[in-house]
Amino acid sequence: MSVRDDLAARMPGGDTGLIVAVLLVTYAAYVLVGVGLGYSLRGQLNTIAVLTFYIGVFAMLALALNLHWGYTGLFNIGIVGFMAVGVYVMALFSKPAYTPGGAAQVGGLGLPLIIGIIAGMVAAALLGLVVALPALRLRADYLAIVTIAMSEIVRFSFLSGDLQQFQLLGNRVGFGGGSGLILDFTDPLQALFQSVGLWGAYLGFVDAFTVIVPTNPKPVVDGLVYGLILLLFVGAYFWLLKRTGESPFGRVLKAIREDEDVANSLGKDTNQFKIKSFMLGCALMGLAGIFWLMTQGAVTPNFFRPRVTFFVWIALIIGGAGSNTGSVLGGAVFAAVLYQGPRYFKNLIDTVLPSTDAPSGFGQAVGPLISNIDPAPLFFYTVDSIRQLQLVIMGLVLIWLMHNRPEGMLGYRKETASGIPLTAAHARKTATDGGEHTDESPSPSNVASEGGESNE
Repeated sequence: MSVRDDLAARMPGGDTGLIVAVLLVTYAAYVLVGVGLGYSLRGQLNTIAVLTFYIGVFAMLALALNLHWGYTGLFNIGIVGFMAVGVYVMALFSKPAYTPGGAAQVGGLGLPLIIGIIAGMVAAALLGLVVALPALRLRADYLAIVTIAMSEIVRFSFLSGDLQQFQLLGNRVGFGGGSGLILDFTDPLQALFQSVGLWGAYLGFVDAFTVIVPTNPKPVVDGLVYGLILLLFVGAYFWLLKRTGESPFGRVLKAIREDEDVANSLGKDTNQFKIKSFMLGCALMGLAGIFWLMTQGAVTPNFFRPRVTFFVWIALIIGGAGSNTGSVLGGAVFAAVLYQGPRYFKNLIDTVLPSTDAPSGFGQAVGPLISNIDPAPLFFYTVDSIRQLQLVIMGLVLIWLMHNRPEGMLGYRKETASGIPLTAAHARKTATDGGEHTDESPSPSNVASEGGESNE
Protein backbone atom coordinates (compact mmCIF):
# COMPACT_ATOMS: atom_id res chain seq x y z
CA MET A 1 0.00 0.00 0.00
CA SER A 2 1.38 3.41 -0.98
CA VAL A 3 1.74 6.39 1.31
CA ARG A 4 -1.28 8.00 -0.28
CA ASP A 5 -3.45 4.94 0.10
CA ASP A 6 -2.37 4.56 3.72
CA LEU A 7 -3.21 8.18 4.55
CA ALA A 8 -6.55 8.02 2.79
CA ALA A 9 -7.44 4.75 4.54
CA ARG A 10 -6.70 6.18 7.99
CA MET A 11 -8.37 9.54 7.37
CA PRO A 12 -12.14 9.77 8.03
CA GLY A 13 -13.79 10.58 4.73
CA GLY A 14 -10.96 9.16 2.62
CA ASP A 15 -9.53 11.54 0.04
CA THR A 16 -12.02 14.29 0.87
CA GLY A 17 -11.17 14.03 4.55
CA LEU A 18 -7.47 14.25 3.71
CA ILE A 19 -8.00 17.43 1.69
CA VAL A 20 -10.10 19.00 4.44
CA ALA A 21 -7.51 18.09 7.08
CA VAL A 22 -4.66 19.67 5.09
CA LEU A 23 -6.70 22.82 4.50
CA LEU A 24 -7.55 23.10 8.20
CA VAL A 25 -3.88 22.70 9.17
CA THR A 26 -2.91 25.34 6.59
CA TYR A 27 -5.49 27.81 7.86
CA ALA A 28 -4.47 27.15 11.48
CA ALA A 29 -0.84 27.87 10.61
CA TYR A 30 -1.77 31.17 8.95
CA VAL A 31 -3.94 32.17 11.90
CA LEU A 32 -1.04 31.50 14.27
CA VAL A 33 1.26 33.59 12.09
CA GLY A 34 -1.37 36.34 12.11
CA VAL A 35 -1.45 36.22 15.90
CA GLY A 36 2.34 36.52 15.91
CA LEU A 37 2.11 39.50 13.59
CA GLY A 38 -0.51 41.12 15.80
CA TYR A 39 -3.19 41.20 13.10
CA SER A 40 -6.64 42.44 14.01
CA LEU A 41 -9.65 40.23 13.38
CA ARG A 42 -10.23 42.10 10.12
CA GLY A 43 -6.63 41.43 9.11
CA GLN A 44 -6.97 37.75 9.97
CA LEU A 45 -10.14 37.42 7.89
CA ASN A 46 -8.52 39.20 4.95
CA THR A 47 -5.54 36.86 5.21
CA ILE A 48 -7.83 33.82 5.14
CA ALA A 49 -9.75 35.25 2.17
CA VAL A 50 -6.59 35.88 0.13
CA LEU A 51 -5.18 32.45 0.99
CA THR A 52 -8.45 30.76 0.03
CA PHE A 53 -8.48 32.65 -3.26
CA TYR A 54 -5.03 31.43 -4.26
CA ILE A 55 -5.69 27.90 -3.04
CA GLY A 56 -8.82 27.85 -5.20
CA VAL A 57 -7.24 29.10 -8.42
CA PHE A 58 -4.09 26.98 -8.17
CA ALA A 59 -6.06 23.86 -7.26
CA MET A 60 -8.38 24.36 -10.26
CA LEU A 61 -5.45 24.89 -12.61
CA ALA A 62 -3.56 21.88 -11.21
CA LEU A 63 -6.65 19.70 -11.69
CA ALA A 64 -7.04 20.90 -15.29
CA LEU A 65 -3.37 20.21 -15.97
CA ASN A 66 -3.74 16.80 -14.35
CA LEU A 67 -6.27 15.91 -17.04
CA HIS A 68 -3.67 16.72 -19.68
CA TRP A 69 -0.52 15.35 -18.12
CA GLY A 70 -1.61 13.01 -15.35
CA TYR A 71 -4.40 11.30 -17.31
CA THR A 72 -3.41 11.59 -20.96
CA GLY A 73 0.34 12.27 -20.91
CA LEU A 74 0.04 15.55 -22.86
CA PHE A 75 2.93 17.89 -22.02
CA ASN A 76 1.15 21.27 -22.03
CA ILE A 77 3.23 24.24 -20.90
CA GLY A 78 0.99 26.84 -22.52
CA ILE A 79 -1.55 26.98 -19.67
CA VAL A 80 -1.42 30.74 -19.35
CA GLY A 81 -2.42 31.20 -23.00
CA PHE A 82 -5.73 29.42 -22.46
CA MET A 83 -6.29 31.45 -19.28
CA ALA A 84 -5.72 34.67 -21.26
CA VAL A 85 -8.16 33.71 -24.01
CA GLY A 86 -10.80 32.83 -21.43
CA VAL A 87 -10.48 36.15 -19.61
CA TYR A 88 -10.31 38.39 -22.68
CA VAL A 89 -13.21 36.73 -24.49
CA MET A 90 -15.28 36.90 -21.29
CA ALA A 91 -14.51 40.63 -21.11
CA LEU A 92 -15.37 41.11 -24.79
CA PHE A 93 -18.82 39.61 -24.25
CA SER A 94 -19.65 41.02 -20.81
CA LYS A 95 -18.18 44.53 -20.68
CA PRO A 96 -20.82 47.26 -21.06
CA ALA A 97 -21.09 48.92 -24.44
CA TYR A 98 -18.70 51.80 -25.06
CA THR A 99 -19.83 55.22 -23.91
CA PRO A 100 -17.91 58.37 -24.97
CA GLY A 101 -16.24 60.11 -22.05
CA GLY A 102 -16.21 57.00 -19.87
CA ALA A 103 -13.16 55.61 -18.11
CA ALA A 104 -12.97 52.60 -20.43
CA GLN A 105 -11.44 53.31 -23.85
CA VAL A 106 -13.25 50.34 -25.37
CA GLY A 107 -16.45 48.55 -24.50
CA GLY A 108 -17.95 45.12 -24.96
CA LEU A 109 -21.15 43.54 -26.15
CA GLY A 110 -22.93 44.14 -22.82
CA LEU A 111 -24.15 40.54 -22.41
CA PRO A 112 -24.77 38.95 -18.99
CA LEU A 113 -21.64 37.81 -17.17
CA ILE A 114 -22.62 34.14 -17.25
CA ILE A 115 -22.76 34.28 -21.07
CA GLY A 116 -19.31 35.88 -21.10
CA ILE A 117 -17.93 33.13 -18.86
CA ILE A 118 -19.36 30.41 -21.10
CA ALA A 119 -18.00 32.20 -24.18
CA GLY A 120 -14.55 32.40 -22.57
CA MET A 121 -14.56 28.67 -21.83
CA VAL A 122 -15.70 27.85 -25.38
CA ALA A 123 -13.01 30.10 -26.85
CA ALA A 124 -10.31 28.44 -24.73
CA ALA A 125 -11.56 25.01 -25.83
CA LEU A 126 -11.56 26.07 -29.50
CA LEU A 127 -8.02 27.39 -29.15
CA GLY A 128 -7.16 24.00 -27.67
CA LEU A 129 -8.64 22.37 -30.78
CA VAL A 130 -6.61 24.63 -33.08
CA VAL A 131 -3.43 23.78 -31.19
CA ALA A 132 -4.30 20.09 -30.87
CA LEU A 133 -4.97 19.31 -34.52
CA PRO A 134 -1.36 19.81 -35.69
CA ALA A 135 0.44 19.49 -32.35
CA LEU A 136 -0.89 16.18 -31.06
CA ARG A 137 0.98 14.39 -33.81
CA LEU A 138 4.05 15.39 -31.85
CA ARG A 139 5.34 13.74 -28.70
CA ALA A 140 6.69 14.95 -25.36
CA ASP A 141 9.00 17.97 -25.63
CA TYR A 142 7.87 18.88 -29.16
CA LEU A 143 4.29 19.31 -27.97
CA ALA A 144 5.61 21.41 -25.08
CA ILE A 145 7.41 23.73 -27.51
CA VAL A 146 4.25 24.20 -29.55
CA THR A 147 2.09 25.01 -26.51
CA ILE A 148 4.49 27.50 -24.95
CA ALA A 149 4.93 29.17 -28.34
CA MET A 150 1.14 29.39 -28.61
CA SER A 151 0.88 31.07 -25.20
CA GLU A 152 3.41 33.71 -26.22
CA ILE A 153 1.62 34.27 -29.53
CA VAL A 154 -1.59 34.85 -27.58
CA ARG A 155 0.11 37.30 -25.20
CA PHE A 156 1.73 39.31 -27.99
CA SER A 157 -1.55 39.31 -29.92
CA PHE A 158 -3.32 40.96 -26.98
CA LEU A 159 -0.42 43.43 -26.72
CA SER A 160 -0.84 44.31 -30.39
CA GLY A 161 -2.21 47.72 -31.31
CA ASP A 162 -4.26 46.14 -34.09
CA LEU A 163 -6.49 44.47 -31.50
CA GLN A 164 -6.54 47.43 -29.12
CA GLN A 165 -9.92 48.47 -30.50
CA PHE A 166 -12.13 47.48 -33.42
CA GLN A 167 -15.77 47.38 -34.49
CA LEU A 168 -17.90 44.30 -33.79
CA LEU A 169 -21.65 44.16 -34.41
CA GLY A 170 -21.73 47.96 -34.48
CA ASN A 171 -19.97 48.28 -31.11
CA ARG A 172 -16.58 49.77 -30.35
CA VAL A 173 -14.81 46.88 -28.68
CA GLY A 174 -11.23 45.70 -28.24
CA PHE A 175 -8.65 44.13 -25.98
CA GLY A 176 -6.91 47.28 -24.79
CA GLY A 177 -3.43 46.51 -26.09
CA GLY A 178 -0.48 47.04 -23.77
CA SER A 179 -2.39 49.44 -21.55
CA GLY A 180 -4.75 46.67 -20.50
CA LEU A 181 -8.49 46.35 -20.26
CA ILE A 182 -10.78 47.76 -17.57
CA LEU A 183 -13.26 45.15 -16.34
CA ASP A 184 -16.14 47.50 -15.64
CA PHE A 185 -18.96 44.98 -15.72
CA THR A 186 -21.25 44.24 -12.78
CA ASP A 187 -19.43 42.85 -9.75
CA PRO A 188 -19.41 39.03 -10.13
CA LEU A 189 -20.86 38.39 -6.67
CA GLN A 190 -23.63 40.90 -7.27
CA ALA A 191 -24.39 39.33 -10.65
CA LEU A 192 -24.48 35.87 -9.08
CA PHE A 193 -26.78 36.72 -6.19
CA GLN A 194 -29.05 38.88 -8.35
CA SER A 195 -29.46 36.02 -10.81
CA VAL A 196 -30.82 33.78 -8.03
CA GLY A 197 -32.79 36.54 -6.31
CA LEU A 198 -30.62 36.63 -3.18
CA TRP A 199 -28.88 39.98 -3.52
CA GLY A 200 -31.02 41.57 -0.81
CA ALA A 201 -30.39 38.66 1.54
CA TYR A 202 -26.65 38.94 0.87
CA LEU A 203 -26.63 42.64 1.70
CA GLY A 204 -28.52 41.81 4.90
CA PHE A 205 -25.82 39.28 5.78
CA VAL A 206 -23.16 41.93 5.16
CA ASP A 207 -24.96 44.31 7.51
CA ALA A 208 -25.14 41.58 10.17
CA PHE A 209 -21.38 41.07 9.78
CA THR A 210 -20.80 44.49 11.34
CA VAL A 211 -20.93 42.67 14.69
CA ILE A 212 -17.58 41.10 13.75
CA VAL A 213 -16.12 43.83 11.51
CA PRO A 214 -17.73 47.14 12.53
CA THR A 215 -16.26 49.33 9.76
CA ASN A 216 -16.96 48.66 6.08
CA PRO A 217 -17.40 44.88 6.32
CA LYS A 218 -18.41 44.33 2.67
CA PRO A 219 -14.88 43.91 1.20
CA VAL A 220 -14.10 41.34 3.90
CA VAL A 221 -17.33 39.43 3.32
CA ASP A 222 -16.88 39.61 -0.47
CA GLY A 223 -13.40 38.12 -0.19
CA LEU A 224 -14.50 35.29 2.07
CA VAL A 225 -17.58 34.44 0.00
CA TYR A 226 -15.66 34.56 -3.28
CA GLY A 227 -13.01 32.26 -1.81
CA LEU A 228 -15.73 29.85 -0.69
CA ILE A 229 -17.21 29.87 -4.20
CA LEU A 230 -13.78 29.03 -5.62
CA LEU A 231 -13.50 26.08 -3.24
CA LEU A 232 -16.91 24.88 -4.41
CA PHE A 233 -15.64 24.99 -7.99
CA VAL A 234 -12.54 23.07 -6.91
CA GLY A 235 -14.95 20.42 -5.65
CA ALA A 236 -16.78 20.51 -9.00
CA TYR A 237 -13.49 20.10 -10.91
CA PHE A 238 -12.53 17.23 -8.62
CA TRP A 239 -15.88 15.48 -9.13
CA LEU A 240 -15.76 15.98 -12.90
CA LEU A 241 -12.24 14.59 -13.26
CA LYS A 242 -12.94 11.72 -10.88
CA ARG A 243 -15.96 10.70 -12.94
CA THR A 244 -13.95 11.16 -16.13
CA GLY A 245 -11.11 9.01 -14.83
CA GLU A 246 -13.46 6.21 -13.79
CA SER A 247 -15.36 6.21 -17.09
CA PRO A 248 -14.44 4.14 -20.16
CA PHE A 249 -13.27 7.39 -21.75
CA GLY A 250 -10.91 8.02 -18.83
CA ARG A 251 -9.53 4.49 -18.93
CA VAL A 252 -8.65 4.97 -22.60
CA LEU A 253 -6.87 8.24 -21.70
CA LYS A 254 -4.78 6.37 -19.12
CA ALA A 255 -3.99 3.69 -21.69
CA ILE A 256 -2.78 6.40 -24.07
CA ARG A 257 -0.62 7.78 -21.28
CA GLU A 258 0.98 4.39 -20.67
CA ASP A 259 1.43 3.25 -24.28
CA GLU A 260 -0.36 4.99 -27.13
CA ASP A 261 0.76 2.44 -29.72
CA VAL A 262 -0.88 -0.40 -27.80
CA ALA A 263 -4.11 1.58 -27.43
CA ASN A 264 -4.04 2.25 -31.16
CA SER A 265 -3.50 -1.42 -31.91
CA LEU A 266 -6.65 -2.23 -29.94
CA GLY A 267 -8.77 -0.11 -32.23
CA LYS A 268 -8.89 3.14 -30.27
CA ASP A 269 -8.72 6.39 -32.22
CA THR A 270 -6.15 7.92 -29.88
CA ASN A 271 -5.98 11.25 -31.71
CA GLN A 272 -9.71 11.75 -31.16
CA PHE A 273 -9.41 10.92 -27.46
CA LYS A 274 -6.43 13.25 -27.03
CA ILE A 275 -8.21 16.12 -28.78
CA LYS A 276 -11.27 15.73 -26.54
CA SER A 277 -9.10 15.57 -23.43
CA PHE A 278 -7.07 18.58 -24.54
CA MET A 279 -10.15 20.69 -25.30
CA LEU A 280 -11.81 19.84 -21.98
CA GLY A 281 -8.66 20.70 -20.02
CA CYS A 282 -8.26 23.98 -21.94
CA ALA A 283 -11.86 24.97 -21.17
CA LEU A 284 -11.21 24.31 -17.46
CA MET A 285 -8.02 26.39 -17.63
CA GLY A 286 -9.95 29.22 -19.28
CA LEU A 287 -12.55 29.13 -16.49
CA ALA A 288 -9.83 29.16 -13.81
CA GLY A 289 -8.25 32.18 -15.50
CA ILE A 290 -11.61 33.95 -15.51
CA PHE A 291 -12.10 33.30 -11.80
CA TRP A 292 -8.56 34.50 -11.09
CA LEU A 293 -8.88 37.89 -12.80
CA MET A 294 -12.51 38.89 -13.22
CA THR A 295 -12.65 40.49 -9.75
CA GLN A 296 -9.38 42.41 -10.17
CA GLY A 297 -10.90 45.39 -11.97
CA ALA A 298 -8.46 45.27 -14.88
CA VAL A 299 -6.39 42.83 -16.89
CA THR A 300 -3.13 43.33 -18.79
CA PRO A 301 -1.42 40.96 -21.24
CA ASN A 302 1.83 40.94 -19.29
CA PHE A 303 0.13 39.12 -16.42
CA PHE A 304 0.08 36.09 -18.69
CA ARG A 305 3.80 35.46 -18.74
CA PRO A 306 5.11 31.87 -18.85
CA ARG A 307 6.01 31.85 -15.16
CA VAL A 308 2.32 31.38 -14.25
CA THR A 309 2.40 28.14 -16.25
CA PHE A 310 5.40 26.93 -14.29
CA PHE A 311 3.67 27.81 -11.01
CA VAL A 312 0.88 25.42 -11.98
CA TRP A 313 3.37 22.72 -12.94
CA ILE A 314 5.11 23.04 -9.58
CA ALA A 315 1.74 22.69 -7.82
CA LEU A 316 0.98 19.53 -9.79
CA ILE A 317 4.42 18.05 -9.15
CA ILE A 318 4.13 18.74 -5.42
CA GLY A 319 0.87 16.82 -5.22
CA GLY A 320 1.69 14.14 -7.76
CA ALA A 321 0.62 13.83 -11.40
CA GLY A 322 -2.24 11.42 -12.01
CA SER A 323 -3.84 12.06 -8.63
CA ASN A 324 -6.81 14.42 -8.32
CA THR A 325 -6.39 14.52 -4.55
CA GLY A 326 -2.70 15.27 -5.01
CA SER A 327 -3.55 18.06 -7.46
CA VAL A 328 -5.78 19.80 -4.91
CA LEU A 329 -3.25 19.34 -2.11
CA GLY A 330 -0.41 20.44 -4.38
CA GLY A 331 -2.32 23.61 -5.28
CA ALA A 332 -3.01 24.31 -1.60
CA VAL A 333 0.58 23.68 -0.48
CA PHE A 334 2.02 25.73 -3.34
CA ALA A 335 -0.32 28.65 -2.65
CA ALA A 336 0.26 28.61 1.12
CA VAL A 337 3.99 27.84 1.26
CA LEU A 338 5.67 28.95 -1.97
CA TYR A 339 3.37 31.65 -3.33
CA GLN A 340 2.05 33.47 -0.26
CA GLY A 341 4.38 32.01 2.36
CA PRO A 342 7.50 34.14 1.68
CA ARG A 343 5.61 37.41 2.19
CA TYR A 344 4.17 36.27 5.52
CA PHE A 345 7.54 34.96 6.60
CA LYS A 346 9.11 38.34 5.88
CA ASN A 347 6.36 40.11 7.85
CA LEU A 348 6.93 37.76 10.76
CA ILE A 349 10.69 38.42 10.81
CA ASP A 350 10.09 42.18 10.58
CA THR A 351 7.71 41.94 13.55
CA VAL A 352 10.08 39.88 15.68
CA LEU A 353 13.17 41.94 14.76
CA PRO A 354 11.77 45.37 13.83
CA SER A 355 14.93 47.43 14.32
CA THR A 356 17.25 45.38 12.11
CA ASP A 357 18.41 47.03 8.87
CA ALA A 358 19.16 44.72 5.96
CA PRO A 359 22.26 45.38 3.81
CA SER A 360 21.49 47.28 0.62
CA GLY A 361 23.59 45.04 -1.65
CA PHE A 362 24.70 41.46 -2.05
CA GLY A 363 28.35 42.35 -1.49
CA GLN A 364 27.60 44.02 1.84
CA ALA A 365 25.67 40.91 2.88
CA VAL A 366 28.36 38.39 1.91
CA GLY A 367 31.38 40.40 3.10
CA PRO A 368 30.83 39.89 6.87
CA LEU A 369 30.22 36.18 6.28
CA ILE A 370 33.61 35.78 4.63
CA SER A 371 35.62 38.10 6.90
CA ASN A 372 34.02 37.55 10.30
CA ILE A 373 31.93 34.40 9.72
CA ASP A 374 28.87 36.49 10.56
CA PRO A 375 25.79 35.09 8.74
CA ALA A 376 23.35 37.66 10.14
CA PRO A 377 23.73 40.29 7.35
CA LEU A 378 23.24 37.65 4.65
CA PHE A 379 20.18 36.29 6.48
CA PHE A 380 18.54 39.71 6.78
CA TYR A 381 19.42 40.55 3.18
CA THR A 382 17.79 37.29 2.07
CA VAL A 383 14.67 37.97 4.13
CA ASP A 384 14.43 41.53 2.77
CA SER A 385 14.77 40.25 -0.82
CA ILE A 386 12.61 37.17 -0.39
CA ARG A 387 10.00 38.30 -2.91
CA GLN A 388 12.70 38.66 -5.55
CA LEU A 389 14.17 35.31 -4.52
CA GLN A 390 10.79 33.57 -4.67
CA LEU A 391 11.47 32.00 -8.06
CA VAL A 392 14.84 30.75 -6.82
CA ILE A 393 13.15 29.13 -3.83
CA MET A 394 10.58 27.51 -6.11
CA GLY A 395 13.35 26.21 -8.34
CA LEU A 396 15.22 24.70 -5.41
CA VAL A 397 12.04 23.04 -4.14
CA LEU A 398 11.33 21.67 -7.61
CA ILE A 399 14.85 20.24 -7.92
CA TRP A 400 14.54 18.60 -4.51
CA LEU A 401 11.17 17.11 -5.41
CA MET A 402 12.41 15.71 -8.70
CA HIS A 403 15.35 14.05 -6.96
CA ASN A 404 13.66 12.85 -3.80
CA ARG A 405 9.91 12.70 -4.41
CA PRO A 406 9.18 12.68 -8.16
CA GLU A 407 5.85 10.91 -7.59
CA GLY A 408 4.58 13.78 -5.39
CA MET A 409 4.16 14.23 -1.68
CA LEU A 410 1.48 11.54 -1.36
CA GLY A 411 3.20 8.92 -3.46
CA TYR A 412 1.91 6.84 -6.32
CA ARG A 413 -1.55 5.36 -6.08
CA LYS A 414 -2.52 2.31 -8.08
CA GLU A 415 -5.75 2.74 -9.99
CA THR A 416 -8.17 -0.09 -10.55
CA ALA A 417 -8.89 -0.86 -14.17
CA SER A 418 -12.25 -2.43 -13.38
CA GLY A 419 -15.42 -0.41 -13.71
CA ILE A 420 -16.84 -2.09 -10.58
CA PRO A 421 -15.32 -2.67 -7.12
CA LEU A 422 -13.60 -6.02 -6.86
CA THR A 423 -14.86 -7.16 -3.47
CA ALA A 424 -13.67 -10.35 -1.84
CA ALA A 425 -16.95 -12.11 -2.71
CA HIS A 426 -16.66 -10.99 -6.32
CA ALA A 427 -13.02 -12.13 -6.46
CA ARG A 428 -13.97 -15.59 -5.10
CA LYS A 429 -16.75 -15.86 -7.67
CA THR A 430 -14.33 -14.87 -10.42
CA ALA A 431 -11.84 -17.50 -9.24
CA THR A 432 -14.61 -20.13 -9.14
CA ASP A 433 -15.55 -19.26 -12.70
CA GLY A 434 -11.95 -19.71 -13.74
CA GLY A 435 -11.13 -16.03 -14.20
CA GLU A 436 -8.10 -14.18 -12.85
CA HIS A 437 -9.18 -10.54 -12.72
CA THR A 438 -6.75 -9.22 -10.12
CA ASP A 439 -5.03 -6.39 -11.94
CA GLU A 440 -4.69 -3.25 -9.79
CA SER A 441 -3.38 -0.85 -12.37
CA PRO A 442 -4.77 0.34 -15.68
CA SER A 443 -3.62 -1.49 -18.76
CA PRO A 444 -4.60 -1.10 -22.39
CA SER A 445 -6.05 -4.59 -22.53
CA ASN A 446 -8.35 -3.88 -19.60
CA VAL A 447 -9.38 -0.60 -21.19
CA ALA A 448 -10.28 -2.35 -24.39
CA SER A 449 -12.20 -5.17 -22.76
CA GLU A 450 -14.12 -3.01 -20.31
CA GLY A 451 -14.44 0.21 -22.28
CA GLY A 452 -16.17 -1.54 -25.13
CA GLU A 453 -17.78 0.71 -27.69
CA SER A 454 -19.08 3.11 -25.03
CA ASN A 455 -15.69 4.77 -24.56
CA GLU A 456 -16.78 8.00 -26.16
